Amino acid sequence: MRRVGYAIMALVGILALGASFSQQRAKLSDNKIVLAVLNDQSGVYADLSGKNSVEAVKMAVEDFEAKYGKNALGGPIEVVSADHQNKPDLANAKAQEFYDRQGADVILDVPTSSAALAVAGVAKQKKRLYINITAATTELTGAQCNKYTFHYAYDTYMLANGTGVAVTNSGGKSWYIVYPNYAFGQDMEKSFRRAIERNGGKVLQSDPTPFPNDDFSSFLLKAASSKPQVLGAMQAGQDLVNLVKQYNEFGLKKQGIQLAIGLLFDTDIHALGPDAYAGVVYTTAWYWNLDAKSRAWADRFFQRTKTRPTFAHAGNYSAAWQYLEAVRRAGTDDADAVAKALEGYRFSDFFARNAYIRPEDHRVLHDAYLARVKPASQVKEPWDYSEILSTIPAIKAFRPLTDSPCKHDW
Repeated sequence: MRRVGYAIMALVGILALGASFSQQRAKLSDNKIVLAVLNDQSGVYADLSGKNSVEAVKMAVEDFEAKYGKNALGGPIEVVSADHQNKPDLANAKAQEFYDRQGADVILDVPTSSAALAVAGVAKQKKRLYINITAATTELTGAQCNKYTFHYAYDTYMLANGTGVAVTNSGGKSWYIVYPNYAFGQDMEKSFRRAIERNGGKVLQSDPTPFPNDDFSSFLLKAASSKPQVLGAMQAGQDLVNLVKQYNEFGLKKQGIQLAIGLLFDTDIHALGPDAYAGVVYTTAWYWNLDAKSRAWADRFFQRTKTRPTFAHAGNYSAAWQYLEAVRRAGTDDADAVAKALEGYRFSDFFARNAYIRPEDHRVLHDAYLARVKPASQVKEPWDYSEILSTIPAIKAFRPLTDSPCKHDW
């Protein structure tokens, strides 16, 4: 009888402890959580990220509250946003406004590498969190790394390590590269040149182009006269759409000059149709039709936005979710404590598979994918533009820590 009594007491204790955990609330500095999405909502990168990334973050908040309950972290979760217009000085000003006047606990997204680096500087100065999703520069986890900045979805090393290596090893040995002349393009040129040359290829010439730009004719004529095997296009968004359209109009494909694209989003393919890109091999952080789990989220996104998500949209959802989970684990929105909860964390969600947040430089490692654009004749449904050729395991997809110039001085 006494044993039964002890068992009941133990069970009551366990239930009480469980109730305590379920009612636990994080200590919030201002009684709420504010997620700030800063991106291009009116320029060349508006389609690939833009306002639909804001919707993705709102989806993450709604799903988090559906799972854990309203005010589960001790207060409401708000989402605010702003358009940085791809201008570093404007991004700097908006970031300061987010942190100082709107109480942002974290800034998300921030395409355009020059703008992304400007926000990283503000995050470091203000000691507030910043998770970049859509910029590519390796500087975020390199020489300009800091305690409060995390780089989530991809970078130029990942892109070059996939596409640059694959195209060179398949016979594309001589390259002519055109890149937008700012932080993103300059880093792309450096990463691709390294990948090409390490695999026995050669860059015949590389030329910077204005950003943004809608006329690439002089560069395409120059490429045609140089007779490379590969034209390496490092542009993104609407700039890339303009370049690919003119690549086809100038007949470079018919002249035997293969097109290699450094950074390609589904919205770029959608803009011109798949035949304009057919056969192009590229590297991506995620694809909406990767598997049932990805498609299920993509279907929900489509119901909300009437478009299929790019990896930037999916990455913003995933990053917002992981930030909120980190606040739960930390029990506070204090930036230092949440950063600690993120560092070294391993997870796998519909976007980031086999993910690991490397504590030494805040690079988020996860699987990446080598893909190829289908011709229109093989497209089975709207937005069915690509086939996945192979998975690049997380441990091999990103720059090894031994090559990182991040000093980790925190």
